[in-house]
Amino acid sequence: MRTKAIAASLALAAVTLLTAGCSSTGGGTAPAPGAGPAAATAPVSQPAFRYFVYVANTNSNNVSAYTIDPGSGTLTQVTGSPFPAGTGPRGVAVDPTGKFVYVANYGSSDVSGYRIDAGSGALTELDGSPFAAAPGPWHLAADPSGKTIFVTNYGADRLSAYSINTGSGAITPVRGSPFAAGSSPAGVALDQAGSFLCVANNGSRDVSTYAISSSAGTARVVRGAAVVAGVYPAGVAIDPKGKFVYVTNNGSASVSAYAIGAGTGALAPVRGSPFPTGSSPWDIAVEPTGKFVYAANATGATVTAYSISAGTGALTAVRGSPFPAVSSPRGIAVDPTGKFVYVANYGSNNVSAYVIDPGSGALSSVDGSPFPAGTRPVCVAVAAVPVR
Repeated sequence: MRTKAIAASLALAAVTLLTAGCSSTGGGTAPAPGAGPAAATAPVSQPAFRYFVYVANTNSNNVSAYTIDPGSGTLTQVTGSPFPAGTGPRGVAVDPTGKFVYVANYGSSDVSGYRIDAGSGALTELDGSPFAAAPGPWHLAADPSGKTIFVTNYGADRLSAYSINTGSGAITPVRGSPFAAGSSPAGVALDQAGSFLCVANNGSRDVSTYAISSSAGTARVVRGAAVVAGVYPAGVAIDPKGKFVYVTNNGSASVSAYAIGAGTGALAPVRGSPFPTGSSPWDIAVEPTGKFVYAANATGATVTAYSISAGTGALTAVRGSPFPAVSSPRGIAVDPTGKFVYVANYGSNNVSAYVIDPGSGALSSVDGSPFPAGTRPVCVAVAAVPVR
């Protein structure tokens, strides 16, 4: 189904994560062979992070929250989930510090903000939330510093930027926001340096670029040249090294790939682009090492997996791809450890979970998958929350 048609239906119904993290352990050294009983009291190593999944449910106006089992990838609903949102939540993002979650409410034209309970993953709405937005907020991305969040406004042809109060989580518009975008901007992504941003413009069939810089704690946003994409570009992702951009073309069943010009940020098509996907690719995600990329194919009910050429950015389908999903998969995210993929199934009201083969990039279903969600889940984000 085409993105514009979905947007219209969401409006009638009254409507990716730059989250970064790593998994590590701490503790004492292993006892030497033959060590005495005291060695058995060495500190038990503890995880440095807890991982949570958040899913925006468009038709039930709420956010589902889950804990991730770090060994298996299994999801368990957080106590109190789902949590209320605005009307028609369309996008969800987590700030890189793992403290806050933000949700773009398409129908009520605002952004809900929440504080994450570091122990349980439960959400508490922030003071002042929801925050006003330009018409039709669609997708969100936080910069790596956790000081700014960007929101595409599908209904206003704009890109909004907000400063994040790192203590309270409250957001306030950046000077000059909202900024011009193409027609019906949808997906948005930043590089890990926080200096370059891309927006997929569904209506004008192109990709807008922006240079981001910070001055006196406030982001400065400068729009660059747009480049041509396929039919109805929807999702956008940038590889971890900031060398390549990948954009799903919902109406032409393909992924456009671009190389990012060093120093200039200008986009140039990768040789062989666009690369074929399943039917109606929606969202896209790159795993943390930059070896693989995954696209959720809504009409095809599959996930296409590719390996990335480190030199050129070209995509090669992983053996066995595409992998089966459930009904109308839309949102997709890779956990910060690079072990698991999570997909929001819009048509079946659940979330699919997959284990990534670290050598090939192939996907296999997690035991118990898919896991129940709210009504019409459409976007998914993964939080890495430091153990405090």
